[in-house]
Amino acid sequence: MRKKFVLFGFCLLFFASISLPQDVRKALLAGSWYPRNPEALSQLIDHFLKNVNMPEIPEGEVLAIIAPHAGYAFSGQVAAYAYKLVQNKNFDTAVILSPSHRLGFEGCSIFPKGGYETPLGIAPVDDSLAAELSKATGFGFIAQAHEAEHAVEIQVPFVQKTLPKAKIVPIVMGIPKKATIMRLAEGLKKVLTGKKALIIVSTDLSHFLTKEAANERDSKTIALIQDFKTNELIRDCERGENIMCGGGAVNTALLFGKDKASIKILRYSDSSQISQDTARVVGYLAAALIAEPKEKEFHLSDEDQQELLNLALSTVRTYVRQNRVPEYKPGSTALLQNRGAFVTLNKNGRLRGCIGFIEPLQPLYQAVMQASVYAACRDSRFLPVTKDELDEIEVEISVLTPLKKITNPNVVTIGKHGLVIEKQGKRGLLLPQVAVEHNWTREIFLERVCIKAGLAKNAWRFGADLFVFEAIVFH
Repeated sequence: MRKKFVLFGFCLLFFASISLPQDVRKALLAGSWYPRNPEALSQLIDHFLKNVNMPEIPEGEVLAIIAPHAGYAFSGQVAAYAYKLVQNKNFDTAVILSPSHRLGFEGCSIFPKGGYETPLGIAPVDDSLAAELSKATGFGFIAQAHEAEHAVEIQVPFVQKTLPKAKIVPIVMGIPKKATIMRLAEGLKKVLTGKKALIIVSTDLSHFLTKEAANERDSKTIALIQDFKTNELIRDCERGENIMCGGGAVNTALLFGKDKASIKILRYSDSSQISQDTARVVGYLAAALIAEPKEKEFHLSDEDQQELLNLALSTVRTYVRQNRVPEYKPGSTALLQNRGAFVTLNKNGRLRGCIGFIEPLQPLYQAVMQASVYAACRDSRFLPVTKDELDEIEVEISVLTPLKKITNPNVVTIGKHGLVIEKQGKRGLLLPQVAVEHNWTREIFLERVCIKAGLAKNAWRFGADLFVFEAIVFH
């Protein structure tokens, strides 16, 4: 009886001790999952990075990387593709998102202070950012979630080698429920905006399928990731589908970067490349979430705008009277840039013609001249403008930014965005000022662009491709 009491008391003390916050989380994987010797570990990571044959990468800021978390012998080379992309970049903090393999719990655990130890030293925690994320999300610290979790630790030596000045914020995610994923993603958006922070997603793909089955399943998962199909991915994760162990972390990053980034696949492999066992393989992915580069702000001076208005009116008058376009050489380099443009003709305050070009396929001045002719003579809604009307014609010009595809209609802003919708070979466009002139809500604006395309008014809800653009409008 005494032995049982002593044993029970020991268990209480043991669990009480591991529940207390630890300033430094000790290395558990050194000597097994990666080398214990600091020099050997450093050289191994250097070897992996040197062997990276990086694919062509689009321009833009790297918001997040996805890297596997198996032992370095199996997945280190794949992970190196992700870390090579960000090596020596100017990040202050690496926020590491990890699944929980050993402890089932709701929500997330954010490591608050101290550091993570590896043979390369202690990676310090950004306690200020950790506190901000905890406040923004409501997630606290669960010591047990970090103590035996390998998916954070395996990333830390790579961070220490490639981002030596960066601090870390380790976050272990519990059961990957949609509410938890969305809550963390919103918190990251709120806190990381404007900061030099990188999100690191720690995940392996399918586990212990045959090589053929694993490669097929992983290919489908990667396609869903590339297309930002978060609803399908979250559904599969909630069902416990064998697609990836870090599904919560992957979906969090996708929601964080949705509508402003693209996914670049850097490397895919599986464990059979090392083990030669094709009966039970694990898939490994390296990828990056890259923000679309900000377009240099396009500016038209008052003089440029007036020159284009004069050009449009001169073109209409010359074509209607003489069936030709006037000779013209632009006086401003801004008018030589390729831009989409629409020309709207009004008569006595009423629409008389409106035609333009969405894509920036020709210099702005040429787009305005051609649109002016089409608006005057080829708008199928009206008869061609006559010579007798010319003195009453007024011109409005809309110079467009490039189209941007969106998946979330809630980003549409009345007065700022114009809309383009495409489905089943049909296409419709409405300029930003149309919604303002008619005092439309966002939903009515979306319905009207569907009708303009010859689609059902709710087509924007069901599989149509939706684009926004902005416009410089002047008259």
